[in-house]
Amino acid sequence: MAADAGELRMGTAAGRWVLATTVLGSGLVMIDGTVVNVALESIGRDLHATFTDLQWTVNAYTLTLASLILLGGSLGDHFGRRRVFIIGVVWFALASLACGLAPNIELLIAARAAQGVGGALLTPGSLAIISASFHGPDRAAAVGAWSGLGGIAGAVGPFLGGWLVEWNWRLVFLINLPLAALIVAVALWHVPETRDEESAPGLDISGTVLAAGGLGALTYGLTGLGERGPDPVLLTSIAVGLVALVVFVLVERRSPHPLVPPELFRNPTFTAANLATVLIYGALGVVFLLLVLELQTVAGFSPLAAGTSLLPVTLVMLLFSARAGALAGRIGPRLPMTIGPLISAGGLVLLLRIDANATWLADVLPAMLVFGAGLALTVAPLTATVLDAAPDRFAGAASGVNNAVARAAGLLAVAVVPGIVGITGAAYTDPALLNAGFRRAIVISAGLLVVAAGLSFTMIRRPFAAAEPAGPGGRVRIEECPNCGIGGPPVQPADLPR
Repeated sequence: MAADAGELRMGTAAGRWVLATTVLGSGLVMIDGTVVNVALESIGRDLHATFTDLQWTVNAYTLTLASLILLGGSLGDHFGRRRVFIIGVVWFALASLACGLAPNIELLIAARAAQGVGGALLTPGSLAIISASFHGPDRAAAVGAWSGLGGIAGAVGPFLGGWLVEWNWRLVFLINLPLAALIVAVALWHVPETRDEESAPGLDISGTVLAAGGLGALTYGLTGLGERGPDPVLLTSIAVGLVALVVFVLVERRSPHPLVPPELFRNPTFTAANLATVLIYGALGVVFLLLVLELQTVAGFSPLAAGTSLLPVTLVMLLFSARAGALAGRIGPRLPMTIGPLISAGGLVLLLRIDANATWLADVLPAMLVFGAGLALTVAPLTATVLDAAPDRFAGAASGVNNAVARAAGLLAVAVVPGIVGITGAAYTDPALLNAGFRRAIVISAGLLVVAAGLSFTMIRRPFAAAEPAGPGGRVRIEECPNCGIGGPPVQPADLPR
């Protein structure tokens, strides 16, 4: 039976059940995002998909997740976090079944969009349940354990995905069904229900519709440009998307319960950190999409070997993100957020050595270790800067905004960059065309990281404020959990900055 909310402690059976449930829930989304990238080559070959189709296989999921994740958190606050979490898990499982059974690429893309809706419902709830359920001093420890265990789940993803794809790519989605059934059963029995009794009445439906519509129209237009050129329909779609996003900003400024509190962006440090997030996670989205395709099509790696190539990034972040967070706490975030992206850009430059004769040990591993080292130095200070720049009452909103910004950045970068570098149509099946486009995309991604470093050096000035204890609402300052950056915005393919 579920324990009372706010009274759980680490080390107790009740605490372990809640922690396990939330880790499995967030891991469900994280692993799925990772393994789908590994499966793209097999999906394209089996369903006779163009590269634009593969872009939408990734972007349909990211679009609904990025557009609805803030609403998902608000729904949990209003109607019960456990309830919305469980609905999200069930929704995600049903959408996964539809993905696994999809007879063509069009239905797979539609099912992926439905998966993103489920992910938007369950992802905010996993951390909110922990924050609301554990007793004061144990709360930070529980958040840290959730982050670390979630990172391990992310590390398992590429290996698991590669292994499943070698059997059949449909298993990547169908494996979610038994895991979701276990999560629902444990949540119903062991997770206490909580809600925010002081949350503002009402939901920002108009803001949600504008954000989803704007991002969707913009993504559709930008994705099509690479293959169809400046088609009037695509240009109109881009214009509609931009107008919708401008109207979204105006609506948020007047809303009594905005998804994005306008006060947050009055702080120049918060704005600068989110601009850096756009650049960093835009680069990550492109790299994680194209690298596994490059390794399979050009270098001849198996799906398992291509998926395993991403593992060093996660392991380096697991080992060193907490230390990077502690270092930033002592010296401030400016230097880590400047040096980290530059190191990651150096790792991307090393990826330019990949060709038909590339080996995992000599060509892939060194690049991934350097790339991961830069991310480890960057992600925790970046997340900490976002939260430190926000007033305590907006800590949850600040984290959610940064999460949504990171996902939207990856979404738009994946829509734009492949077309710019010439990866369109069936180019991903041609080793020569893909290799040429991959090299150009890597140079662009490295450039984005260099710009992020310059922006951080120029605009991130203030040191962190002194750590504050969790308030009565149960919010945990990031200084108490520097490792949380791993699970924050996705920094796994599609889901590693959480």
